[in-house]
Amino acid sequence: MGTSLTPEFWERFAVLLVAAMGVTFVLTAVFDALAVRLLRRRVQRPSAQAPSRPQATGHRESVRC
Repeated sequence: MGTSLTPEFWERFAVLLVAAMGVTFVLTAVFDALAVRLLRRRVQRPSAQAPSRPQATGHRESVRC
């Protein structure tokens, strides 16, 4: 016994599809903004706490193996 797809089914399907697309769009925007914020924080921190480089001298030290 087969069932037919009624107009009510298609209406509910369309509503749920649009709702799912909307939720997906909003969540993607939220997570994207969060990722950008975390990356900006990460970039700013190391530059403020970067260790100072040793002073350059006129000669280079030899490397021993």
